[in-house]
Amino acid sequence: MSNINNRISIVLVCDDYYAILLGAFLKSIELNHKTEEIIDVYIVDDNISAKSKRKIIESLNSDKMKLNWMLMKDIIPENIQLPLVSNSYPINTYIRVLIPYFIPQHIDKIIFLDVDMIMLEDISKLWNIDIGNKIIGAVSDTIGPIVKTIGAGIENHVELGLDANEKYFNAGLIVINVDKWKAEKITEKTFEAINNNKKYAALGDQYGLNISLIGQWYHVDPLWSCFSVNTIKKPYLVHYFNIKPIFKDYSYNYREEFFYYLNQTAWKGFKPKGKISRKIKKVKNLIQKAKIFLFK
Repeated sequence: MSNINNRISIVLVCDDYYAILLGAFLKSIELNHKTEEIIDVYIVDDNISAKSKRKIIESLNSDKMKLNWMLMKDIIPENIQLPLVSNSYPINTYIRVLIPYFIPQHIDKIIFLDVDMIMLEDISKLWNIDIGNKIIGAVSDTIGPIVKTIGAGIENHVELGLDANEKYFNAGLIVINVDKWKAEKITEKTFEAINNNKKYAALGDQYGLNISLIGQWYHVDPLWSCFSVNTIKKPYLVHYFNIKPIFKDYSYNYREEFFYYLNQTAWKGFKPKGKISRKIKKVKNLIQKAKIFLFK
């Protein structure tokens, strides 16, 4: 895989509600990036407001990052029926499965990142990890009380003939070999796995990706995705598990790290929200799904 013109390519997906998380995360990436590469950021825009976009743009150094905005409604192929499963996650979680088909054709390597993260290390070190002949690089939940094996993460693994002892990865961080992904038809296999097993696919894209990529992914150092429930002293990246630090009832770790970077953005001085806001967000996610599947 090449590094065209000494650039790093990343893709994130965000709606307006979590634009504040995106702003803090991008700021943390920028401030910890010490090498000379320009970071090309492809932001899949799920109805981010003009106000939030301005805040994100104003918060970042354009000499280090180039922001590329892509409307979510424009990148979902008409022939793709996104799976409907019983969870309250936003429909935009499926966008990571489509990445190789909507990014510019010259890109053969890209990093996908969830927005509920904070970077504490230079992203160039993640970019330069050699994943060999694997399709993706990802992190197994080996330093947290989360799912670690296929046996624990895929409830119907026996029926599917999957090895229960194979490692299970979290889909929040994925280093993608674009050409290999396309050649192995990972997008099609992932959606097929979800659609054929909806009863077991509450985690949607993560369920399908772990089935379609079993044994075909490189194990990235787990310090690159340290869950906020952990107490690791020097993680490379923090992934804010479950409740996010923008809420008053946040009770996990690494709160200070999040607000250190947030307060260097246009959201400086932000006051955490109440839990009602979080519940309303989940209801809106369900309504969005209903609209998409009723009127597609």
